[in-house]
Amino acid sequence: MIISSEDIKKRLDVFVSEQIGVTRSNAQGLIENGYVTVNGKAENKNYRLRENDEIEIEEQEPVTLNVEAENIPLDIVFEDEDIIVINKPSGMVVHPAPGNESGTLVNALLYHCKGSLSGINGVIRPGIVHRIDKDTSGLLVVAKNDESHVFLSSLLKEHGIKRVYHAIVTGHFKESKGTVNAPIARHPVDRKKMAVVIGGREAITHYEVIEEYPSFTYARFQLETGRTHQIRVHTSYIGHPIIGDEVYGGGKTVFEKNNKALLNGQILHAKILSFPHPRTKEIVTFECELPDNFKRLLERLKGV
Repeated sequence: MIISSEDIKKRLDVFVSEQIGVTRSNAQGLIENGYVTVNGKAENKNYRLRENDEIEIEEQEPVTLNVEAENIPLDIVFEDEDIIVINKPSGMVVHPAPGNESGTLVNALLYHCKGSLSGINGVIRPGIVHRIDKDTSGLLVVAKNDESHVFLSSLLKEHGIKRVYHAIVTGHFKESKGTVNAPIARHPVDRKKMAVVIGGREAITHYEVIEEYPSFTYARFQLETGRTHQIRVHTSYIGHPIIGDEVYGGGKTVFEKNNKALLNGQILHAKILSFPHPRTKEIVTFECELPDNFKRLLERLKGV
């Protein structure tokens, strides 16, 4: 659609909300996830429209899901009346979605918490403050009441939650530590992927080498921002995809092919989580061990 004179200077999220009849927050979600383009590229939600701008909106079909509580074992690192910190295994989806309506972390939390989860994100994502990918393992914090959810969400927006990941990547970095600062948006062609895109949302990842092996590096990554697939996109962008991550360029080396039984997607683990507790405001820090397959891959790399 082409912008007319009456919509000039209107915010992009307001325009999208009016055009397709969704809430402003839903419109912002569509924009942030790359389903809205202005003149063929992604723009920020507060972009001011100009005459003759061409807006394309890839509207999502509404889906109603019936989310059931399921008795699925959880690796609980910490729990109190406000939060629960989970060590999520690789292969578990965080919340239900069309085609994947059971076996998720949310299904397990509904059973374990017996209804004691924040309702801010609705029935599909109760308590979910942040997510990690299906094949990424490790720590995430869940809010058990609305007050905790609001507090943690605010921290997340202000970069107040420390999130440290470990991964094995292909190749060697030029420096032992550094920062990748490259904007991320929905891939312009493959809508299931994210990519570094000019005009995308700010994305900053800090990295530090833990150990080098022939042709591979075991590294630590700390998120400053939290875009979808951020570490996976950034490592691929700088030429060092995470091993096992076939979506973003991994899975191509002889080592990976010889150790396919230990690879269940990207070898990426959310190892450290640190933030002020919603009630006490004291810093709480959680750390979990690497998964067994991650440890075994490191042992095998030592013998390469």
